[in-house]
Amino acid sequence: MAANRRPTLADVAREVGVSAKTVSRVLNEDGPASAQTREQVLAAVAKLGFQPNLMARNIRVGGPDTTIGLVIPDLANPFFGAVARAIEDTVRERGLTLLMGSSADDPERERALTDKFLARRVSILIVVPSVGADHSHLRSHRTAGLPVIFLDRPGVGLATDSIVSSNRAGAHDGVVHLIAHGHRRIGFMGDLPPTLYTRRERLAGYRSALREAGLPYDRSLVTNAHDQQGAETATTHLLGLADPPTALFAGNNIMALGIIAELARSKRKDVAVVAFDDVALAEALEPALTVVAQDAEELGRTAAATALLRLDGDRSRALTLTVPTHLIVRGSGELPAPAPGPRGA
Repeated sequence: MAANRRPTLADVAREVGVSAKTVSRVLNEDGPASAQTREQVLAAVAKLGFQPNLMARNIRVGGPDTTIGLVIPDLANPFFGAVARAIEDTVRERGLTLLMGSSADDPERERALTDKFLARRVSILIVVPSVGADHSHLRSHRTAGLPVIFLDRPGVGLATDSIVSSNRAGAHDGVVHLIAHGHRRIGFMGDLPPTLYTRRERLAGYRSALREAGLPYDRSLVTNAHDQQGAETATTHLLGLADPPTALFAGNNIMALGIIAELARSKRKDVAVVAFDDVALAEALEPALTVVAQDAEELGRTAAATALLRLDGDRSRALTLTVPTHLIVRGSGELPAPAPGPRGA
């Protein structure tokens, strides 16, 4: 056998002196083979470093692969990295391997990824839905028994399990915290597009906190961005208003990074900030960043555990499971509102 070629089933058969069919029976445990033959085949597999093509076998016999397909919006976002790690840790003990791809929040790219995962007969499909995606094409697969889980956001066109954070309640808690420290002009910076589920839920939480405090909803204090540079620009816009906010609520960790960068550049230390999502080195900032933290690990564990229950035959009604958020007080959200100036000033 050439040194630069991967060993094949035929190579194992040649090493042992049996047919390829006999080797296949031993490896797949789907036919008779003596104990001696089995021992010789396994020894040859170890010696040659042969790796069975599980995907090809599963397609041939019509069975599922030993993999989970995970579609997320952004591989670089640490939040989704933590979610993926928790999923992987949960399914590993079941002998399942995680495959992951990024949709870039593009419905067509999401569909292409899910089609590829379905083609290799994944055992479980977990999807963070893109805005505008239609998931009705997954209906027949779910009906046939494939566990399909929506993560972070509900999907469209398919009744299946969804695992989400308490977006509305978490944003409400963060804004209430700013109000409790005297702020009455509070800016909101959300992700794009405005129809994004998490953005809509967090804006609803922001508005409910204002309403409960008897504060008006001012559209001029609500802005959007989709990356750090856009968030910096949006921060400049908000702080440049004739009646600027004294506090800012960041709709996610990317918005928070843009806000922090712009406040540092402009040497503004008088603006209170609360962010939805934690960020790396939040405690090292000055002041340290107060956040409404999602439990990314629990989201991943819950998604994986729910999928495994479905894989084991649970056919009960689809559920939406909500993972609580919690406020972490560190300093930036506790900056007091400046005292109002004298009338006519």
